[in-house]
Amino acid sequence: MGMTGRKEKILQAVVDGYIENCQPVSSAEIQEKHLPALSSATIRNELAALEEMGYLSQPHTSSGRVPTAEAYRLYVEKLMPRRKLTRSELKIVKRYFNKKITELDDVLKNTAKVISEITNLTSVAYVQNPDNATILNIRIVRITNSSALIIIVTNLGVLKDATVNIGSGVTDEYCDQVSQFVTGAFAGYKISEINSKPNKIVKQVKKEYERVFSTILDIFKSYAHDDNFSDIVLEGSAKILEQPEYANLKKAKAMLEFLDAKEELVPILQNSDDMNITFKIGKDNEIRDGMPECAIVTASYNIGGVTVGNAGVIGPIRMDYSKVVSVLDYLSKTVQMLPAGESVQGGGTEQLSSPVTSETDE
Repeated sequence: MGMTGRKEKILQAVVDGYIENCQPVSSAEIQEKHLPALSSATIRNELAALEEMGYLSQPHTSSGRVPTAEAYRLYVEKLMPRRKLTRSELKIVKRYFNKKITELDDVLKNTAKVISEITNLTSVAYVQNPDNATILNIRIVRITNSSALIIIVTNLGVLKDATVNIGSGVTDEYCDQVSQFVTGAFAGYKISEINSKPNKIVKQVKKEYERVFSTILDIFKSYAHDDNFSDIVLEGSAKILEQPEYANLKKAKAMLEFLDAKEELVPILQNSDDMNITFKIGKDNEIRDGMPECAIVTASYNIGGVTVGNAGVIGPIRMDYSKVVSVLDYLSKTVQMLPAGESVQGGGTEQLSSPVTSETDE
């Protein structure tokens, strides 16, 4: 029994109907809304065949059909309609990305906020360890007579800023001298290289710059590669409770506990293939027994040709995949347009900002 074009149309109608209403879809509904040229008997026969093939289930004998995880997998691979973001959705993107971004991590944090707001689902972002980022420039900016701000710029953008207490009598001239010295020492190195051989650089340090160097090295150590390293950002966790699938207290509790154990999300969010958008539906997410049934859709995000992390949504298997994909794809293109790394000039830094393209109506 093969998958024909007619079966695909009927399966798509069931999936679309169930995504919209979270109610079993009947043959009469399919005929009325999607395939009026087919008889109810023909649709019922095809529904029975799709159920036998493992794509549909029937909660009760007299009820309509519900898609299985296998149906959703086929849907996202072949049947899902494509859509564009609406004007109102594009305005949300603009609100977050047409402003200055002060650190590299903020790129994916903003991405997660946009995804959750537009899809009304829980969003997640996994910020990859940037230990392969190359140092371009380091700027020391005086804050008070005894403290200064350290700004580190890499080929991926602004990596981190931190405050250091240097001592009394800090002047702008002193900060300029330190900036030139530490930039000359660190520029061109990858973070991983600095962490693997810090003594090669530190031995060049002038006595009065030791505290600055120590602070900078501490920043780099915080990015040292570690298999357990993760910076997981969750937005809209409570939105899980708005989904009918989690009206059951036991299911809701299991899902919230899963989200709270962020370390369990890392292997799911790490993409091992070259796909820009990855779908993990149902059993694809079962990294341990007792995992709540859900779907996770993520996209890889790149700046300057380097993957800086993944972001996407976590929610019920019955989610609006078409809308989710349109958001993830548009944001991926938006992030790619970010400057790969800006030089530090004068007393500050040119920070990441995104030119979001013009609005497109549905």
